[in-house]
Amino acid sequence: MNGLVLRELRSIEELEEVFRLFDGIWHPDPGGEPITVELMRALAHTGNYVTGAYRGGRLVGASVGFLATPAGQVLHSHVTGAAIGHGIGFALKLHQRGWALDRGLDRITWTYDPLVRRNSHFNLVKLGARPEEYLRSFYGVMGDAINTGDESDRMLAVWRLTESRVIAAVRGEPCRPEIPPDAVTALAERDGRPVAGRTDARTLLVAVPPDIEALRRTDPGTARTWRHAVRDVLGALMGEGARVTGFSGEGHYIVERTV
Repeated sequence: MNGLVLRELRSIEELEEVFRLFDGIWHPDPGGEPITVELMRALAHTGNYVTGAYRGGRLVGASVGFLATPAGQVLHSHVTGAAIGHGIGFALKLHQRGWALDRGLDRITWTYDPLVRRNSHFNLVKLGARPEEYLRSFYGVMGDAINTGDESDRMLAVWRLTESRVIAAVRGEPCRPEIPPDAVTALAERDGRPVAGRTDARTLLVAVPPDIEALRRTDPGTARTWRHAVRDVLGALMGEGARVTGFSGEGHYIVERTV
């Protein structure tokens, strides 16, 4: 845990600190905050998941979730924010997993932007979660420093807490599936832009850009082109029943379909 202390939060003062942490991460437009103090207070009071990570007495990460359907089986992790590159997000997920298992839950779900490569790697490789649904413009257009007015396509990640790959991942063994030699690139990156390919093979590779957040700031037109390309290829494949089975070190979703 590298000196981290994780604990559930309940007081207004603690939740106001979480609100400020999230504000510093997302810099949302007024009214666009990922969650309010009042809602966190209500969720904590009714037995849901509101947890902070502290290092040296300073809040460095937090996560908020709520019980979801099917009742008694699922925790939905609504928002998690943490400093990047210090193991805080992983520590929060481990805490969240233990919290869920202690309550007899077997799954944690959350949504994430499928274009953010580091999040895809974290969710699929480091945690062993799997995307199970492509959600088009799930939150509408989002005006904050990370989304910068882009449409909010999201992937629903499902973390099945007792599956072998998840147990291995939380032990520190990343989930790196092999890519068969006959895999076909359905969406590639060329000169910074997406290029569509074939989608008629059993195993397909779908690329995402190296840094979509920087691209939104420097070239929003190309960022939107990537959004629609990934939606048209990956979203369509998943809509047809194809399964995402992993994420490659080169920044590709690995997709298996029936042909």
